[in-house]
Amino acid sequence: MNQLPPGLARIRIKDLRLRTYIGIKEEEILNRQDILINATILYPAADAVSVNQIEQALNYRTITKALIQHVEENRFALLERLTQELLDIVMQHEQVRYAEVEVDKPHALRFAESVSITLSAARD
Repeated sequence: MNQLPPGLARIRIKDLRLRTYIGIKEEEILNRQDILINATILYPAADAVSVNQIEQALNYRTITKALIQHVEENRFALLERLTQELLDIVMQHEQVRYAEVEVDKPHALRFAESVSITLSAARD
């Protein structure tokens, strides 16, 4: 497991299952499909730890709601585009120092469980 730098917290959003229009084939354009979202977010948590108040923490519920709304209200041709847009939503929060977003498209290939794309971003 990756070593976490001191003072940073790691938030993981695991297996957020949503339905959206994703793909380039006619059946994909016309029908919603399942996707799975996994996100890892690093942010400085010293204030949240010492004060124990939500105002000092990065609110993962707010981030998750924004991801859900974006996925459910839009259409996407490529996993790459969807993944980048979700990463951009996470990085809108100034507290975020590093984020990684992975989007899985189950059963995209005949003999594979899923296909996924992972993108990351960092802030100094």
